Amino acid sequence: MTPIHLQHPVHLNHLLAALPNDVLLQLMPHLTTHTMKQGVLLYEVGDEVEHVYFPHSGMISLLAVMQNGKVIETATIGREGVAGAMAGLGLYTSMVRAVVQLPMITSRISAARFRAVASISKPVENVCIRYNEVLLTQARLTAACNALHPVDARFCRWLLQSADRAESSTLPLTQELLSEMLGVRRTSVTEVAGRLQKEGLISFSRGVIQILNRPALEAITCECYQSLIDHSATLGSPALAANSAA
Repeated sequence: MTPIHLQHPVHLNHLLAALPNDVLLQLMPHLTTHTMKQGVLLYEVGDEVEHVYFPHSGMISLLAVMQNGKVIETATIGREGVAGAMAGLGLYTSMVRAVVQLPMITSRISAARFRAVASISKPVENVCIRYNEVLLTQARLTAACNALHPVDARFCRWLLQSADRAESSTLPLTQELLSEMLGVRRTSVTEVAGRLQKEGLISFSRGVIQILNRPALEAITCECYQSLIDHSATLGSPALAANSAA
């Protein structure tokens, strides 16, 4: 088949770019492009998923919400992935809160239309199943990491993971946000960030973190960072591995 030369930026999402041309042509008339600011809520726990999102840039966080209102991040999605894909296999109620964590550009399609294409397209059905495995693997590794590894290693993992998704060493992140994502007290984040800044690994000012010494952060982070990359590549999301090697 002749390759499609897209003017529409859907090719920036790795899953969309990997679809066969004839399948992508079925989706494209129903995809719309949106720019979303940090903090935009995509789904709340218990919401029916009405849209499926294929990020071109930025990052979505998936958060487990406790009864007391506290949250902790279980997985992240960048342009290697998709949010809400399981809606393609049937009516789907979100079990997590999905929030735009880093400003993003995304392709969006209604869940109903996505289901219609998935019902007749094996490649789209496979996207739903395989990327759900990626997210489940992330959740399992994140849970183990939170239980077993020290805050400084987890902090570095989160920064590296976010930088990979953003494809940037500069991240708009507050200490309050980081403490929420890691499930620790803000004072713990302040202590770790201050130490890393003093050692010249990062700079931290006015809600912006800049990574100054990535190799040093990689030396501090736990095994989970590389494990997430390896598992994602194995399950069909090589973008993570490509980003980390860049």
